[in-house]
Amino acid sequence: MALAARLVSRSRQLYSVQAALANGGLTQVRSFAKEAAPVSGDDLLKGIFFEVKKKFETALGVLKKEKITIDPDDQTAVANYAQVMRTVREKADLLSDSQRIKYTIETFTKGIPDARTYLDTLQQLRKKSGLIDDMGIEDMMMEALEKVEKDIKKPLLRSDKKNMGLLLAEFDKINKKLGIRKEDLPKIEENLEMELAKAELTELKKEVVEAMEGQLKREEFKDEAMPDVRKLDIRNFL
Repeated sequence: MALAARLVSRSRQLYSVQAALANGGLTQVRSFAKEAAPVSGDDLLKGIFFEVKKKFETALGVLKKEKITIDPDDQTAVANYAQVMRTVREKADLLSDSQRIKYTIETFTKGIPDARTYLDTLQQLRKKSGLIDDMGIEDMMMEALEKVEKDIKKPLLRSDKKNMGLLLAEFDKINKKLGIRKEDLPKIEENLEMELAKAELTELKKEVVEAMEGQLKREEFKDEAMPDVRKLDIRNFL
């Protein structure tokens, strides 16, 4: 699972980086400060609070309706759990991993004119996030940039579509070297989603069993039998 998670994470980051870099920083991102009229600090905090509250209530509403079977060894139960979590994200308007990566990149690189500063900024973001570039992607991308800038004999600007095409061609070589194909990402991500769902169900089962075992140690429950965790309906506890 660790290998799959690392592969899909790196793949998504690589394609997000390349897409945003080629876009020249023109992609629209959420910028409430520019679109909305000036508001006071209290009103801003109030708006944020109600937005979070709304998302929480929406997510809770989905969980109250959908049946979750706590059985990580049942593939059907795992698939159902993954679908429920997907519905939660869609209904509550929560970002997926790939959307979060893209949004972060666009937000922090918007307005950067040249490719070198762009890649340097990405490296800083990665380090601040505590991520490790164990595949050496950053070095390969920087080497590709240096090759292009050496050929064109000037710094590469993101608005220079012709020469940006040369850089993207070099990036395609990197993708091929790493064995990453864009068309494979949806399937890889789907498999990873199932593995993560199973891991979360496993952890949930562990916590539920520990909680029940703790309850059975109490005097008033000493004659009670341990319930089958698979038959529990968590909707009754929400």
